Amino acid sequence: MTGLLIGSLGASLMHDVIAKGKNGAWLAGRANVEAQLIQEIITNQAAPSFSSAAMEWGVQTEPDARAAYEFLRDVDCVQTDPIPHPRIKGAHASPDGLIGSDGLIEVKCPNTATHIDTLLNGTIAARYRTQMQWQMCVTARQWCDFVSFDPRMPASMQIWIHRIERNDKLISELEEQVQEFLAELDAKVKALREKYEAKEMAA
Repeated sequence: MTGLLIGSLGASLMHDVIAKGKNGAWLAGRANVEAQLIQEIITNQAAPSFSSAAMEWGVQTEPDARAAYEFLRDVDCVQTDPIPHPRIKGAHASPDGLIGSDGLIEVKCPNTATHIDTLLNGTIAARYRTQMQWQMCVTARQWCDFVSFDPRMPASMQIWIHRIERNDKLISELEEQVQEFLAELDAKVKALREKYEAKEMAA
């Protein structure tokens, strides 16, 4: 993990930060993300990460998905380092690739059951839509192609592509919520340091 990512809110965590239950209360994911980032900021170290077999499969298969997309769309997909938000310190995005001057790509290599469901129903989970809008926010791009890829399926069923256009209204709302979240985060980091680092210095 690069220095930029330590203690910074990325696009993949955005849905957890903004999701609320039916009663309007924040879901547990928000507190978990906050705790992870607080730990990283205070220790200046990346939080330990868990990697399942499915996650390893996704990492290994992503280059093939990118190549398939490039072939079908006749484009070059440029990989990039994490990109900080131009105005909000402590937030970033890590797109799977840049397409031309206006586009992005978001690749998912899920288990076969999920891929089949996507092929049949053509739906994209809300968390991924939020992720893509935040990526477009940070990169100032106009669209993001969602790609579901599973090479275990027959050739005609291996890849599904759907374009999501930039939604400026949603992006503005996301920026407001991120700033609110980061302000809460900063306040808790400050409180922890004032309460416990002062004790260490006095000991």
